[in-house]
Amino acid sequence: LPEARGAPLVLLYLLGLRALAQVSHRQLLSRSPAAAGPLGFTASRARGYLDNITAIGPRTVGSPENEVFAVNYLLEQIRGIERESTDAHKISVDIQRPTGSFSIDFLGGFTSYYANITNVIVKLEPRNGAEHAVLSNCHFDSVPNTPGASDDAVSCAVMLEILNTLSKSSESLQHAVIFLFNGAEENILQASHGFITQHEWAKSVRAFINLEAAGVGGKELVFQTGPENPWLVQAYVVAAKHPFASVVAQEIFQSGIIPADTDFRIYRDFGNVPGIDLAFIENGYIYHTEYDTSDRILTDSIQRAGDNILAVLKYLATSEKLAKSFEYRHGNVVFFDILGLFVLAYPARVGTIMNYITAAIAFFYLSKKVLQPKPRAVHNLKKLLTAFSLTLTSWVCTLVAVLMVAMFVSIIGRALSWYTHFYVSVSLYGTAAAAKLILVHVLAKKFFYKNVNEQYLGDVFFDASLMIWSIALAVMTQMGLCSAFICTLWVAFPLLTKLMIHKEFNQKGATIKFIVMYMLGMFVPYLYMLYLSWTVFEMFTPVMGRSGSEIPPDMVLAGFIVIFTMILSSYFINFIYLVKSTKTTLVTLTTVFVVTLILVCSGIFFPYSSDAANPKPKRVFLQHTSRRFHDLDGNVVKSDSGIWINGFDYNGISHITPHVPEINDTIRTLCEEQAPFCGLPWILPVHFMFRFVKNWYLPAPEILPRSPIHFKLLSKKLMPWNSVRLNFEVSGPSHMSLYVRPRAGSTLPRWSLGDGVPVPSLGGDYFVFYSRGLQAAPWHFWVELTAPEKHSDGIVSLAIAAHYFFGEDQKSPQLYALLERFPNWTFSSGWSCTYDLFVF
Repeated sequence: LPEARGAPLVLLYLLGLRALAQVSHRQLLSRSPAAAGPLGFTASRARGYLDNITAIGPRTVGSPENEVFAVNYLLEQIRGIERESTDAHKISVDIQRPTGSFSIDFLGGFTSYYANITNVIVKLEPRNGAEHAVLSNCHFDSVPNTPGASDDAVSCAVMLEILNTLSKSSESLQHAVIFLFNGAEENILQASHGFITQHEWAKSVRAFINLEAAGVGGKELVFQTGPENPWLVQAYVVAAKHPFASVVAQEIFQSGIIPADTDFRIYRDFGNVPGIDLAFIENGYIYHTEYDTSDRILTDSIQRAGDNILAVLKYLATSEKLAKSFEYRHGNVVFFDILGLFVLAYPARVGTIMNYITAAIAFFYLSKKVLQPKPRAVHNLKKLLTAFSLTLTSWVCTLVAVLMVAMFVSIIGRALSWYTHFYVSVSLYGTAAAAKLILVHVLAKKFFYKNVNEQYLGDVFFDASLMIWSIALAVMTQMGLCSAFICTLWVAFPLLTKLMIHKEFNQKGATIKFIVMYMLGMFVPYLYMLYLSWTVFEMFTPVMGRSGSEIPPDMVLAGFIVIFTMILSSYFINFIYLVKSTKTTLVTLTTVFVVTLILVCSGIFFPYSSDAANPKPKRVFLQHTSRRFHDLDGNVVKSDSGIWINGFDYNGISHITPHVPEINDTIRTLCEEQAPFCGLPWILPVHFMFRFVKNWYLPAPEILPRSPIHFKLLSKKLMPWNSVRLNFEVSGPSHMSLYVRPRAGSTLPRWSLGDGVPVPSLGGDYFVFYSRGLQAAPWHFWVELTAPEKHSDGIVSLAIAAHYFFGEDQKSPQLYALLERFPNWTFSSGWSCTYDLFVF
């Protein structure tokens, strides 16, 4: 093999590993589970539950669909299961309708208030009762305008079938299993809070499994565990039949990068209960859209989830450790699956020892290399540090160059060109990253390392990469990151490979024997990294379509691609110095990059797709709004009506304007500076995710809801220490938003919501999310403000928005007409709302 072909062979190796990683996801992870036994989980019956739940339609909190039809269906099935259960078990059923309030730092921080929402709770326990219980949680409500098959009807269907399977078993459980079908998760985790803080059965819960979704079907990923209960992970490792878990996903999710949260947080923070969080992650493009239908969830996915969760629940319900779970709370755990075949898990403290030992061995090896021969130690150290610096320089140059390309693509209006065609991102940013990396080292080889021995350069750049990974391993371990195990793989296996083929390193040229042995030694870390990168991109790419208009998605994805390119190239940089020429590789990569860039700039890659089999829609939210602004005397000083339009991605509505010409730059939303949250009816405090240059307000007739909001100041009371307490009463639709801004000189130290201490959102205003079930008493609350002696212009601005998510008030004729004109590659969710601002 001519030496010049070494680099292309390396690329073929990476492509082969990538293909193998894809096989592991698409084939190994999609294996059909073994058929269920007579008392095993039956996917076909669970699918029947799923079809019937989704047939009810969107199940928004407060709607008859959620509070009556879904609840009645669940009760009917549960009673049927109870009639057929064996004598070994006792089944108890309770309907809870809690009212409560709490504050949470999610989405910049806000307070949540709920009234008369619904929980359906089933307890399966031994005939003689049980003192301790494991909780299984799903939610049957959905976001407006979506059937919510994956999020989260399929989990409730799986739980019904697990209840059915366990109840028919003649084996008695040691502990109880509580099945919580919660009816208000999409309202930011309200129903789980109502259960864990108010229900009598919550006191017996020692651990939980939360069933969620961030995509539609596929394999359910364990992405959160604990906190600090390694025995729970071991339970999953031992019991799960088709494991899929990653501590990397846990640390990414808990970092807040993904704008989402689950009931896991509520049980952890308000119940102090450890648990396992699972979620379907495949095909997140249609998550929370009208396309989230039951037919898109494969029966194999239901069977796998059922097999896993049934096995884990059964294991926990018969475990001695469940009764004394707090005694086993001792640190975190490192866990990760191997190609979906099995899970490796070990205590984080053991991982810390392993990591430090591995790093120490690597540093010892490097120091011995530098010190031999001793007279040249300074020279050797200088060469190693130079290679180290050049490698880091090449990474920085690559990152800057690729981000500049991503910025250019975003500026010219071609963001998300890869959204429907992921290969475009690899062809554009992946080739640019690889070409830039190679170019920097080619230039270094030609001008800086002129006439230096090739074998020596290959050896020193290998050591430089080993040094980088060893430092990264030590730093990540010191930071307490469980994900540091990845660095351990990238230190241990390359070092072993180097020690095994050190003689071949000194031979002239990159021979076939050397390349084959080298690649075999690197097989494990490269295969695992490609497997992991596939999971990361499968989770993150769809998120870019719903991450708001503030963050350029091309910059984010390009950054990810550069990072993975740097990781995967780290131990192949030395081949650039071993082979005679990389000209062919550079020309090929550059050609692919230039051609792709030209095609992207031409607009040939349309971001969105209306393909019935695999839709990737653009998300647009429209609110037909009527606003009224009142002065201190209660007089209306300004009012308007319009359809407020938000595109949920960076492209705004640039692709929609050709279809609906009146939505253009002439109707940009203006911020009402004197009003909290710019005087707009946010349903959640996500204003920081959207730029006002990418908001539109299309004039429209005033809306007159049949069930208008009623807002009343009941009393004003002077309190000690120069403070004023204002008491309010509010009644209106099932969803309302309250916005509070103390006026200049005033502060808001106390209110009747949450734990009594107001939590400001990003920007300093206060946000309260309100929801209720079918019926609820008027909402009473008070706010207490400290104010200056002179406050002729008032001490607080307070606004209330009413959101009509269902029923006859949901959509006005004008909103219906506008939605009809939107192209079929959009998911357009619309509702009516009112906004009233008052000054007190």
